Amino acid sequence: MGLRINDTVPNFTAETDQGTISFHDWIGDNWAILFSHPKDFTPVCTTEFGAVARLADEWAKRDTKVIGVSVDGVEDHKKWKGDIEKVAGTKAGFPIIADEGLAVSKAFDMLPAEAYMPDGRTPNDSATVRSVFIIGPDKQLKLSMTYPMSVGRNFAEVLRALDALQTTSSKGVATPADWQMGQDVIIPPSVNDADAKAKFGEFDAVLPYLRKTKMPG
Repeated sequence: MGLRINDTVPNFTAETDQGTISFHDWIGDNWAILFSHPKDFTPVCTTEFGAVARLADEWAKRDTKVIGVSVDGVEDHKKWKGDIEKVAGTKAGFPIIADEGLAVSKAFDMLPAEAYMPDGRTPNDSATVRSVFIIGPDKQLKLSMTYPMSVGRNFAEVLRALDALQTTSSKGVATPADWQMGQDVIIPPSVNDADAKAKFGEFDAVLPYLRKTKMPG
């Protein structure tokens, strides 16, 4: 069975280009984003790692750690960082897990348990390792998304989703489609009108079950 929303994510010890980590300890009291890739030195993945690098200040503002996963080894990761930084135009300060044995990929259900990777594997061998996992400080999975190899991920959307997750978890609200930070939010149906007014003040009842209010301060 795959990893589901609100499941505690697997803990593991792994080598990265920045040393050995124990995943839950590495997360600490932060939010975390784990993003995976099928192989180093591939074109789409290099642009994605560059996008993550350029957002370093945004991750920091949100107390969020980011970590990559690729099925190649530490030395390849260190060499690849040079290409990533050339594309990004900035330093790639986040670690990359060396998942050569596919332990992390399998633990997060990115590959079937019986997957076998021979020497000389190509990106197609690990094509399903193209996922993003947003994890809360409680070590639970909050959101996941998986892309095909040919489509680069939109990390502006990952950032937007992170904002929505942090807002809904801290403010007791929901967010509508295409929501951006600072826009109106939705009052959950579990809160009745009287309690909603006491908690949020004035609100707009678009429908009996769709009530919008200003984002709480």
